Amino acid sequence: MGENNNRTLRDYGVPGAFFMSSGITPPTTPANDFELKPALIQLVSQNQFHGLSNEFPQDHLRRFLDLCSTVKHNGVTQDYIRLSLFKFSLAGEAARWLVNLPPNSLTTWDEVTKAFLGRFYPLSKTADMRSQIMDFQDRDGESLYDAWERFKALLRACANHQMED
Repeated sequence: MGENNNRTLRDYGVPGAFFMSSGITPPTTPANDFELKPALIQLVSQNQFHGLSNEFPQDHLRRFLDLCSTVKHNGVTQDYIRLSLFKFSLAGEAARWLVNLPPNSLTTWDEVTKAFLGRFYPLSKTADMRSQIMDFQDRDGESLYDAWERFKALLRACANHQMED
C-alpha cells in the first residue's frame, strides 16, 4: 500500500492541484520585453464569439485579425500575437471548445482557424449558405445596389462556397 495508506475519504474527494492547459500553444518569441497590453485584451474581449448559431465565425476572425494587425513589435510574429490573444476572443460554448481541445494541439494560426471553422461553421451551414447564394433573388422594391450588397454579404458569409465568379 505504501505512502498513501493514511489518506482520508475527504482526500479522495478534493481535487488535486490545478494546472491550466490550452489547445493553443504560441510559438516562442525572442522579444523578452513584449507583453500584451490590458487595453488590447479588453478590446478583444469586447468582441467575443460565443458559438451561437446566429454568429458567423468568419466575421469574428475578420474583426479579430483587424485588432491583431494593430500590434507591431520587433521580433514578435503575427502568429505569436494571434495565438496569444485568441483565447480572449472566445466566450460560452466557443471558450469551452478551446478548453476541451487536447493540450498544445494547435501551434499555428492556420491550425487554429481550420479547427475553429471546422467546429463553428459546419457543413450544414455551408450547404444552407450555398443554397441561399444559388437561389438568390432581389426582393420587391429592392434597389439593384441593395440587392448587390446583400448578395456580396452572402458570398462573404460563405467564403468556401467554391462557385465560379
